[in-house]
Amino acid sequence: MSTFFNEYFCVDAQKVDDYGAFNVSLVNDLPLFIDPFLLFHSDKPEYRQLHDAMIGYLIFLRDKANAGPVSEGLLRSWYCFPEVKQNWLGFSISGNGGTGLGIDFARALHSNLHKLFPDFGAEIITQGSHLEKVCLISDGVGRDAISDFTTNLITDFLCRYTQTFAMTNVDKAYLRSVAVNRARFNYDTEVWESARYTLPWADGDFVILTPKDILTRDENWINKDDLIHGFEQIPSAIPDAQLRAQVANYFHSVLAKPRNRQPNATERAEAAVRTLINFPKLVDYYIKLKEQTGDRATDISSERVSATEFTFVQQVNEIQAALAAETGFYETSGATLDEAHRRLAYLKDVIENKGGHRLFYHDGVAVQREKDVQILYRLVWYGTPSDVTAEANDGRGPVDYKISRGARDKSLVEFKLAKNTSLERNLEKQVEIYKAASDAKHGIKAIVFFSPQEELRVKAILKKLKLSDDKDIVLIDARNDNKPSGSKA
Repeated sequence: MSTFFNEYFCVDAQKVDDYGAFNVSLVNDLPLFIDPFLLFHSDKPEYRQLHDAMIGYLIFLRDKANAGPVSEGLLRSWYCFPEVKQNWLGFSISGNGGTGLGIDFARALHSNLHKLFPDFGAEIITQGSHLEKVCLISDGVGRDAISDFTTNLITDFLCRYTQTFAMTNVDKAYLRSVAVNRARFNYDTEVWESARYTLPWADGDFVILTPKDILTRDENWINKDDLIHGFEQIPSAIPDAQLRAQVANYFHSVLAKPRNRQPNATERAEAAVRTLINFPKLVDYYIKLKEQTGDRATDISSERVSATEFTFVQQVNEIQAALAAETGFYETSGATLDEAHRRLAYLKDVIENKGGHRLFYHDGVAVQREKDVQILYRLVWYGTPSDVTAEANDGRGPVDYKISRGARDKSLVEFKLAKNTSLERNLEKQVEIYKAASDAKHGIKAIVFFSPQEELRVKAILKKLKLSDDKDIVLIDARNDNKPSGSKA
């Protein structure tokens, strides 16, 4: 089983960790991304230089926007980037593919650059310039776009960073000289150019490592949700008493005043948006506040990366080892419905009786997102003859994974959390689809629960839908209590 970088390239995992890189999976993207603020706030000169270079490119784009209309060809050349899938980080729950930055992003950014960043590179309120300002003001430019843009703009650094490690630690048999497209921007010719690097090579493509200290999870340190929902903290960063008073007065004048209760979070957010529109400088004061608390960004991101590493690397390795040593999980292909049932039975037994439930916990808290469970399942399942493809749809509604060994030999598996608020609707819809289908065969649903309440809920749903005895619905008890001695997390 070669699930992770160190396993595939026969490198001691400690060497990857000592180098400061994240030991990525070569099976599936892991839910991390580069936060440009961590480059800005770093005490490493190379990181700060990377951030300055990113801002320099934005200044180039802004100046071009100020100069007049730009052809669609140049918009595509300067703004449209593919996702750098070779870093195996991002938001995909299947493999490492992504959409990248298309023409809609290009048009949105180009049309707003001169409005958003008239003083880019010469700020008065904030300490520096920040790419994230785009997502604070522009609609349709979110976390994914900022992540893709940042990664593309520092591709040369990431390739050099990986090359340095690979040349010392990876056997030459696993390396290849690769011409990487759009690695560096030539300001003289105003064209993105390729560059050549010696990089690890796996399954027809190169692999890029990323330093852990520029990664985060969930949100950038500077983000729109924080701006709006933490709006009432912003005045503390405004030194002008008159402006503070004007902002406070306007906010309270537009804030909803419902009878017999205080304004709720939605009403306060709506008032915040209206105030931001009326006082656009508040965005800069928000960024200033985030700069002043930048040390927290480093600490929080480090904690999130460590938690991700624990869940998706360490615990996956542990359950893979348990399944290999104690069951026939990896000796059964799972390519047919019966084989998939046997494999799930092994997995269910390890989770419920052999401590495997720890896969779903960090610091005693269970996984909260269904997508995380699906990624964990994909990582654990890997290492078999089966080909696992996420989000399959065979005309019977979407399922999470199609596990097949050939065109004629296939089965379906869908992983769900018992607490999913859409679970009943999902099961009901699937029943209707199966009844209408000419082929009565359908796949397996594995439903994971973490508490007695969740168990009761899912069993009540199954009873209501008359599915309690359906052998193709497998309940998995991943509670952290009620486990055999020695198996608790």
